[in-house]
Amino acid sequence: MTVRTRVAPSPTGDPHVGTAYVALVNYCFAKQQGGDFLLRIEDTDQARSTPESERAILAALRWTGLSWDEGPDVGGPHGPYRQSERSAIYERYAAELLATGHAFRCFCTPQRLEEMRAAQRAAKIPQKYDGRCVAVPDAESAARAAAGEPFVVRMKVPAAGVCIVEDVARGPVPFEYATVDMQVLLKSDGLPTYHLANVVDDHLMEVTHVIRGEEWMSSAPKHLLLYSYFGWTPPVLMHLPLLRNPDKSKLSKRKNPTGILFYERMGYLPEALLNFLGLLLAAAPEGQEMFGLPALIERLDLAKISLGGPVFDIAKLDWLNGQYLRHLTPAELIDRTASWGFDRARIDRIAELAQSRVERLSDLVPTAAFLFAGRVAVTPEAFAGAKLAELDVRKALALAMWRLDTQAVFDKTTVEVVLKSVGETLGTKFRDLSRVYYVAMTGSPTSLPLFDSMELLGRDLCRERFRVALDVLGGMSAKEQKEWQRSTSPDESDGAAA
Repeated sequence: MTVRTRVAPSPTGDPHVGTAYVALVNYCFAKQQGGDFLLRIEDTDQARSTPESERAILAALRWTGLSWDEGPDVGGPHGPYRQSERSAIYERYAAELLATGHAFRCFCTPQRLEEMRAAQRAAKIPQKYDGRCVAVPDAESAARAAAGEPFVVRMKVPAAGVCIVEDVARGPVPFEYATVDMQVLLKSDGLPTYHLANVVDDHLMEVTHVIRGEEWMSSAPKHLLLYSYFGWTPPVLMHLPLLRNPDKSKLSKRKNPTGILFYERMGYLPEALLNFLGLLLAAAPEGQEMFGLPALIERLDLAKISLGGPVFDIAKLDWLNGQYLRHLTPAELIDRTASWGFDRARIDRIAELAQSRVERLSDLVPTAAFLFAGRVAVTPEAFAGAKLAELDVRKALALAMWRLDTQAVFDKTTVEVVLKSVGETLGTKFRDLSRVYYVAMTGSPTSLPLFDSMELLGRDLCRERFRVALDVLGGMSAKEQKEWQRSTSPDESDGAAA
């Protein structure tokens, strides 16, 4: 048997370091066993999936130094590798589940489902589908579907009994079927949910080991039921502990930078980032904390990965990255720096923005320095000249950060629209608000054109600068956060790849 692993990110936001963490484990284990590593794009969420996000995922993982044997950009014998291109496959398998009695059509309207959930919340019982449409006779179900009545396809779940999930690191984990929801498998638009697509794809792509984040542990009983219904042998399962902040909370962009591209733009070396993630997976021998992929491939032992929740300690990453930088020759340091921030297209654009603002060649570097810095020096006093109350300054920073996170595209046009929308929300003129954003982004109340500069900085660095500026001003209370979020729709999805 050839070992085959995969990473399956959803292109619904910026590529997360958790995706690199999961990809690294899958890559190293596959190569250790002489097997194959696949990349699959799980883009069934058509409302949120974007080509830009997919391109960013591929670029970010390539930047880390990882590669894959099969995927949407390299092809392979098990394609297509985008779930949006496999709809006919999922429809066929959903029809098979209906025919064998392992699934049923659910005609419940969204209103009826919300009433059901409200009643469950009021009764303080777990929220899950109550099974109303399971009792619809097959002939009636088929006739209603043929007549055009909207429906979804749900899986059947035993009313009693226990599912034992065998996990490489955890051993047997029991789940009462009474707690497992009758999951939607096929949505009313004919597209699959994660659960059906995931199982079908892993089987057809001959994945032997599914190594994913522990947030998917509760989904394992549903997946194992589907494998049983289809008569397929399930893969070996391993659920990795989630990356944590130093305070042990889940690693989240609300508290710390989580985007792979943030670390690229900050000037971390990809080999240092992979080495750092490798230390979270396999303890290094004393005095041997610097190691590359070959050493991690040799050392990795899935059964010995700590389940305690690895801490993403940026201070440790800083130290490790510094060690890598000091191992470079001066010529290598110059080359790496040039390839990081001084490609000609970027420099040309910066020069175009700065040309009208400099009197001497020596002015160019300090004028554009903020575009090459990781963080800029920001003090509360720098915001003092803003014609806004302190509360509105903090709210303006938070709303801009959240609203920009919800945008599929991050360019100067989007930035302009979003920042001006904050002014409308606050009831203030943008010229009075612009100082706040100039200070947060550049460290100065005036600088190069704001919207162009933010596009050059990129979403990850802009998010971090908003967050730092907000912290400098005292942050926000839980009450303020709740109130302010009512006027925006922040993307709360921080999860690693499945």
